[in-house]
Amino acid sequence: MLILENSIIEWINEGEENVLERVLWVDAENNQVVVINLNAEKPLPVIKELTFIHQALSQGLAIKRTVDPFAKIYANEAEIPEKYRQRRDKRWEIIKDIVTEEPDVYDEKLRGAMIREAHEKFGTPKKDIYKYLREYWKGGKNPNALLPNYDNSGAPGKERGVKEGNKRGRPSRVEKEDPEKQGINIDDEIKQIFRIAVQLYYDNKQQYPLRKCYQTMLEKHFNIGYENKNGVQVPVLPPAHELPTFGQFKYWYSKEKDLKKSLIAREGKRGFALRHRPVLGSSIQMTFGPGSIFQIDATIADVYLVNSFDRTKIIGRPVIYTVIDVFSRMIVGMYVGLEGPNWIGAKMALANAFTDKVSFCAEYGIEISEDDWNCNYLPEAILADRGEIIGFNSDHMIESLNIKVLNTPPYRADWKGIVEQSFRKANLKTIHWLPGAVKERYRERGEKDHRLDATLDLHQFTKIMINTFLNHNLYHRMHWYLRDEFMIQDHVEPIPNELWRWGIENRVGHLREKPSDIIKLNLMPRDEATVTESGIRFKGMFYSCERALNEQWFEKARVYGNFKVPVAYDTRNKADTINLILNNGKDFEVCYLLERESRYKGRRLEEVLDLHEFEKLDEAKYQTTKIQSDAELNAQNNAIIEEAKQQTMQSLRLSNISNHRRVKNIRTNRKEEKERVREREKWDLGKVAPFIPKTNEVEQTTTGEFELTPKLTKQQSFLKMLKSQTKGRG
Repeated sequence: MLILENSIIEWINEGEENVLERVLWVDAENNQVVVINLNAEKPLPVIKELTFIHQALSQGLAIKRTVDPFAKIYANEAEIPEKYRQRRDKRWEIIKDIVTEEPDVYDEKLRGAMIREAHEKFGTPKKDIYKYLREYWKGGKNPNALLPNYDNSGAPGKERGVKEGNKRGRPSRVEKEDPEKQGINIDDEIKQIFRIAVQLYYDNKQQYPLRKCYQTMLEKHFNIGYENKNGVQVPVLPPAHELPTFGQFKYWYSKEKDLKKSLIAREGKRGFALRHRPVLGSSIQMTFGPGSIFQIDATIADVYLVNSFDRTKIIGRPVIYTVIDVFSRMIVGMYVGLEGPNWIGAKMALANAFTDKVSFCAEYGIEISEDDWNCNYLPEAILADRGEIIGFNSDHMIESLNIKVLNTPPYRADWKGIVEQSFRKANLKTIHWLPGAVKERYRERGEKDHRLDATLDLHQFTKIMINTFLNHNLYHRMHWYLRDEFMIQDHVEPIPNELWRWGIENRVGHLREKPSDIIKLNLMPRDEATVTESGIRFKGMFYSCERALNEQWFEKARVYGNFKVPVAYDTRNKADTINLILNNGKDFEVCYLLERESRYKGRRLEEVLDLHEFEKLDEAKYQTTKIQSDAELNAQNNAIIEEAKQQTMQSLRLSNISNHRRVKNIRTNRKEEKERVREREKWDLGKVAPFIPKTNEVEQTTTGEFELTPKLTKQQSFLKMLKSQTKGRG
C-alpha cells in the first residue's frame, strides 16, 4: 500500500480507542514520514520510519483509511458564511508562511523560531498560532480546516464520485435505476478493513451479530465526519453507493472465516468446549459399576416458597442439591433448603446419599421399602464443582471417608451433564407446574406477579421433590442408555433402579459402607457456639447439656466471661439439638434446646434463620417510628422541664431563700408535701369528691409583678404561724 501525503493510518488498540494518524510529509529516500496524532488534544508532528508503517499494515496492526473523517471540504465557496470566511482568511494569513517551509516546519527548534516571528508580526499569541497549525495539519493541510467549528461538525454531505470502470457482481436495484450509482468494488484495502472489523466487533466477547458488526464498521471506519445533533456526536456516512454493502461484507466473511476460531474468539475456549465442541463420547465409559463416580451439583429451583411461621411472607427460591450415580443414573442423594450453593449444602446432600433413605422419607410422611431406594453407600469418587468441594473441605472428606474428589474445571458444567439433565427433567415434570413457579416470559402489564402465587413451604416442597426423584428412580426409562452385551443378555431395563440393582449384583467393588454416626459426624457442618450465663448460644438460640451443667459452664461464663466451644449441626434436621464436639472430634454430646426457646422446636434451622432475618427486618423498619416517638417524648419532657425551671427560678427570685436553708429543710418539706398529696388523693366512698384548689395561685404584688403564693390548709397555716412565733422568740 502506498503511503502518501494526507494518508490516514488507523492503529488498532484492542480494548481501547483506535489511534488515527495523518501523514504530513513523506521522505522515501530517507525512509521517514512525518505524522500527527488526530486523537490527541494538542498534538505536534512526529517522525516515524516508513518501513515500520508498512510492516504494521501487512500484519493487521494498522489499516489505511479510505475516507478522511477530519477534512473540511465545501462543494461551493459561496456556501461558506462570510463571517466564517473572514476568520479563515485571517488565520491563514498568520500561518501560510510557516506551513510552506517544509520540512523545516517539522523541526521543533526551527518551528519555534517561525512562530516567534509570526507572533511579533501579527501580535497573535503563540498558543493561538499553535492551535491554527494543528487545525491545518489535522484537517488535511487545507485552509478550510481553519474555518470556525461552532457546531463541531465535520462538514458532511458532499457526494464522492464513483470509481472508474465497471463494478463486479450483480447490479443493484439502485444501479438499474441510476447507472451512476453502481457501487464500489472490494479491493485489498477494504478487505483489510473487513478483517480488522471482524476481529474487533465480531470475534470478541461482545458477541455482536454480523449485521451489527457491519454497521459498527461503517460508523467507525467509513464516516466522513461527525455532526452534532442534540448534543450528541453522530457519525456522518457517505452515500450508500460509495460504501461496501452488507452482502459484500457477508460474502467475504463466509469465504474466509474459520468457524472454530471465530467461536473460540467470541465465547472463549471454555464457552466453546461447553456449548459447541463435538460430542463423541459417553459418560458411561468413565464407570464400571454403581459407586464408581457420583456426580453432585446444585441449582436454584424456579419456584417461590413461603415461610412456615408466617405463610404471608415469601422466602424466595430454594436450592436443590442432587447426587447421581453415573453408571445407573440413580438419584442416590438430595438436599432441599435455603443454604448454598456452597459446601454446607453439598455436605447435606452427600450425607443423605450415604445414609438410609427409609428413615429419611419417613420424616416427611412418605413410606417406602428398602428396595425402592436402596442407596446408603459411599462411592469411590465424587465429581463436583471446584467452588463447593475443594480445598480443606474435600481434603477432610478424603482423609476421613476415603473418597476421591474430582473437581471439574471452571465453567465446565458439561462435565456433569448427567446431574444437569436431572434438574431440567425435574423442572419440566414438576416444578414448572407448581404454584409460585417462575414464568419463562416477561410479565405483561397488569398481569399478576407469579411470586404472589407462592403457596408451598420448604417442608412441603421437599416432599414433592422426594416423590419426583422416587418416580425417576423407579419408572424413568432411558431409551438412549447404551447397555453393554451383558445387560442385554440379562434383559436389564434401562431404568435407574434396575441398573443399580443389576450393578450391585454383577459389578461390585466400588460401593462401601461405614457406620451412620461416623458419616454424619464427618459431613456435618461445624461451627462455634458461645457459652453464656443464659445457655449455649448458637444461631440466636440457647441450648444446654448435661456436661455443661455438671462442669458449671454457665456459672463460669457469668464470672469470667463468655467462651467458645466447637459444635456440629445438621441443617436438614430440626433445630431442637446440636452436637457438642469433645476431645478434638473423638467424642460428642447432644445439646438440647431450652424450654424458653420452645417457639423453635420442630423447626428446621433454615426456617429459624429466616425468621431471625424477618425479625431484624421488622426491627429496622420500626426504627423510623421509634426515632420519631423518642423525639416527641424528648420534646414533651423538655417542655415540662423548661416550665418547671421557669417556675422554680421565679419562686427563688421572689423568696430570696439561701441554698443552705433549702437543703436544710428537705425533711420538713417532704412531710408537708406528703400531707398535701394524701389530702388530695384520699378516697371518700359514697361522697362526691370536693373541689381541690390548685396548690399555687399567682397574686399580683404592689409593684405590679406576679408571684406564686401557696394556698395552705388550716393545719398547714397553724404550723406556719407556730414556727414564725418560735422564730421570733429566738
